[in-house]
Amino acid sequence: MTYNEILKFHGHECPGIAIGYRMATAAVEHSSLTRAEDEELVAIVENDACGVDAVQCITGCTFGKGNLIFRDYGKQVYTIYSRSSGKGVRVVFHGAGIPEGVRENRNEFTRWLLTAPKDSMLTVDTVSIAEPEPAKIRRSVDCAICGESVMDSRIRRLHGKSFCIPCFEKDTLSN
Repeated sequence: MTYNEILKFHGHECPGIAIGYRMATAAVEHSSLTRAEDEELVAIVENDACGVDAVQCITGCTFGKGNLIFRDYGKQVYTIYSRSSGKGVRVVFHGAGIPEGVRENRNEFTRWLLTAPKDSMLTVDTVSIAEPEPAKIRRSVDCAICGESVMDSRIRRLHGKSFCIPCFEKDTLSN
């Protein structure tokens, strides 16, 4: 997928999408990975910033397929795991080579991110991790208060009744 296609998906150009693009392409190139049609790859992302859109586009890993895992660590780190090889690649944005003053100009910073040598901003390493669980199709349960259908793994139970998280929190906080 091209950078311009990723921009169209994301909606705007920014340093975050450029960082994600460089990180995801570095991971794919490092391990000769092929975009996932199903769950062949798993992406573990450690932030919920713009760059994750590039990871989705380049790797084919999405929340909908269950092969995009979000860990809320606030770090510019992505690990891409191949189920066929059993190996992962961890990409860290360190930005150690960013020239003085470039970050202050959004457009200049984005251009620098897209053209600078990979080593001036990224660390890419092969890693061994425990294989992530495959996606599971879960049954749905109706909430006792709002009646909306909820994935059974997210249901909260109280006094023999099943609640969605918002209704459970509202009910238990009001008592």
